[in-house]
Amino acid sequence: MADILPFNRERGLDRTSERGAASDRTGGRGARPSDRGPAPLWRDLLGRSLRAAREERGGRLVDVAERAGISPQYLSEIERGRKEPSSEMIAAVTGALGVELSDLLIGIAGDMRRRRPAGPVLMAA
Repeated sequence: MADILPFNRERGLDRTSERGAASDRTGGRGARPSDRGPAPLWRDLLGRSLRAAREERGGRLVDVAERAGISPQYLSEIERGRKEPSSEMIAAVTGALGVELSDLLIGIAGDMRRRRPAGPVLMAA
């Protein structure tokens, strides 16, 4: 897999330590929005949201997977951000959880907005 690196137009690729650099630039007050590092992958946020919804409802992986018509292994991989499921699979899992797809997507969009880096991002192979 590729790493996602923030791109600084003035200096090129920013390879500094985000933690150390963030505290240096902010006087130890914590990271500014532009110092947050790369945005998480959408599939990671999706998986976290689905797992949280399942655990909140007390559902077992096996039971939710069966209701969704997928294998427990595949659901586990989705929850861990290892797979990027199709929209039909996401709809099946949210249906099995009793979660509105629109509510799930709005929550993920909010997470992405809060975590996104400021400025352009390069994909490094």
